[in-house]
Parts: sequence; C-alpha cells; structure tokens
Amino acid sequence: MSSTAEQVDRLAAWESREVTLYRVLPHVGLSVGALLTAAAPAPEGLSLVPDPFVAVATACWVAWFVNLHPGWATRRTLMAVYYVGLLAFAAALVLDSPWYGFFAWVGFLHSFLALHGRWRFVGVAATAVLLGTAQGGGLPSSEAHWLLWSVLVLFNVGVAGGVTWFGTITDRQNTNRKRLVEELAESNRRLAETMRENEGLHAQLLTQAREAGVLDERQRMAREIHDTLAQGLTGIITQLEAAEQSRDRSADWRRHVDNALGLARESLTEARRSVRAVRPEPLETARLPDALAELGERWSDLHGVRAEVGTTGTPRPLHPEIEVTLLRAAQEALANVARHAAATRVGLTLSYMEDVVTLDVRDDGVGFAGEPPVPRHPDGGYGLTAMRQRVTRVGGELAIESEPGGGTAVSASVPALPGGAG
Repeated sequence: MSSTAEQVDRLAAWESREVTLYRVLPHVGLSVGALLTAAAPAPEGLSLVPDPFVAVATACWVAWFVNLHPGWATRRTLMAVYYVGLLAFAAALVLDSPWYGFFAWVGFLHSFLALHGRWRFVGVAATAVLLGTAQGGGLPSSEAHWLLWSVLVLFNVGVAGGVTWFGTITDRQNTNRKRLVEELAESNRRLAETMRENEGLHAQLLTQAREAGVLDERQRMAREIHDTLAQGLTGIITQLEAAEQSRDRSADWRRHVDNALGLARESLTEARRSVRAVRPEPLETARLPDALAELGERWSDLHGVRAEVGTTGTPRPLHPEIEVTLLRAAQEALANVARHAAATRVGLTLSYMEDVVTLDVRDDGVGFAGEPPVPRHPDGGYGLTAMRQRVTRVGGELAIESEPGGGTAVSASVPALPGGAG
C-alpha cells in the first residue's frame, strides 16, 4: 500500500510540474520576445496593431483560459477555440517581430493541453510554420528566402512531429499508468476495508468459539459424570441393597459390600480422570477388545447375568476418542440392561471393518415397543442421550431396535479413524 501511495504522489508531483510549465512558459516567451523587440528591433513586418498591445492581449488570452480557469482543460471544444486563438495571436506577433518566435514555440507545448488525436499534429504543423517564419526573419521576400523558409518549416515539422509522436505515446502511457495506479489504490482501499471486516469477523468467531467451547465442555462433563459417578453410584446402591437383603448370610453380605467398595474406588478414579480429560483406566492398560472383555466380565460378576464378548475383523489401534466413545457406549448399554431389561444373557460384538467400527449390544430381556420408555426417575433418562451425543460427536450413528419380549439391540457405528491405542 505504501508503494502505491508513493506512485500516486509521484504522478501528482509530475502533473503539478506540467501545470506549472503550461501556465508560466507562455508569459516567459512573451516577455523575452517583447524585450528583444524593444532592444534589437527586427525588420519591420506586417503590423496592423502595435505589438505591445497584441502581446498584452495574448497574455490575457492565455491567462483567461489556462491560469484562471484550469478546469477548462477537460472541455475539448473550448480548448480547441483557445488553441486557434493562441495561434492567431502568435501569428500576429511573429509577423510583426520575428523575436516572438520565443513565444510561438509554446504552440508545441499547448497542443498537448488543448488538442487530442490527429488534431494535435495539425496544431504542431501550424506552430512549425510560425516558428520557421520567425527563424527566417519574417515572411519570405525572395526565391532564396522561400527556399530557406521551406527548409526551416520542413525541419521544424519533422522534428516537432517526431517529438509529438513520442510525446503522444508517453502521454497515453502516463494516462494508462495513472488509471492503473488509481485502480490499484482503490483495490488497496477495498482490501484494507476487507481486512478490517475480517478482523471483526475473526473476533466474533473467537467469541463464538469460546462460547461453543464452554458448551462443549459442559456437555462433556455431563456425559463423564453420568458415565462415572451416576453409573458407579447406581451399582453401589444395587450392591448395598443386595447386602441389606443378605445380612443373615455373612459370605453373601461380605461379597456385596466388597463389590460396593470396588465400585466406589473405580468411580472415584474415573471421576478424577474425567476432570483431567484423560482416557478411561481400562484403555490405559489394554486394547479396546480386551477392555470390553474385562468390562463384560466385571458386569457379569456384579449382576449375575452372562455376558459374552466377541470381536470380528482384524483389531487395530483407533483414535483415542473413538475407543473412548465405544467403551462408554458399552458401559451405558450394559447399565440399561441391568436397570430395565431383566435379561438372562447379553452379547457384545465389536466389528472391525474397512472404514467403520461397530459395537452391537444385544440382550434377551423384556424389550419395548416404539421409542425407548421414559424412566420414572427424573435423572434416569440421560444415558441414551449422552450415548447418542458421544457417537454423533465423532461422526457416528446410534441405532436402537427392540420389540416386546424380544430383547433390545443397540448398535453404535463410528468411523475407523486410525491412531495410537492401549
């Protein structure tokens, strides 16, 4: 952006110098011509009006069109009238005194100000005739003088025409360059505005990201609390109720109390891990199939229901979040079987496919019709919601099928994202 501004400043400075030349040089030429005419009079020429009056009128003509009304430079017809008048005054002065050739050459300069296209060459040719007349000492009066006049005119026309040609090309290039610089400056201005808008959008996105992060963290903590504390406390209560019913049988009572203590320790450990957002303990020391087998064995021991765990396909390490999702889904599905299904057998199948890994949990319990029944306890309905949120969060799908008396099947399909595990 700074280079563009520098180019704009350079073009503006150049245009300012051109304007100064257009305004000042005509008056300088008139002054030089008048001084030389007074100091070294040339041969008397054709003069209907004394040259001082013509010189003053010429100065006023230039000042009116160029110095006092610079905005007229864009009005082609008006500037053409000005140029014709300029040549007329220059012709009158040159015919009166050849010294005014110092003014007549201004016609070359002002042809770029007042004329356009081919008319510029016409003006240059007319100026070359006036300048040749001044250089030859006035109108030719003999054959030799005519020859000299012709040579001077042809020379001036050739040189001035060539200079005008290159000047026209340069002027066109300068116009194109000015337009390009202006377009570049406009693009830079729009880019700056876009950058400012992007900064505002970036700040807004950061705010939204922070808010979304807070919401995600709340949902994660809610899921983790349900998967650790809620399930653990449910198991502890179940074991303590069983211990209460078997207080007369010392061995059974002790077994239930030991199970409750074990569940309490596991729940405490998992709660701490959830707060630290690390992987569940079973996945810290084993691969996912082994962790599911250990989960099924523990659950079977606690609830006295046979749980069969199987794996199909070729087990491979998955992304930690994928493995945690499947493990939590298995925990929740088994917890629901223990609470609602009244099942005698449960099967867990982990299937490794090319792009998808699926966990199927089936039981032979009472089942249900339509949507899963709403639990009586107000805090008992978060399990399936948490399971669905977990699976959806990693780009997977959760499906539940059941029929009265035919058991329930829960299927969680997630992308087989590779990663370190176990």
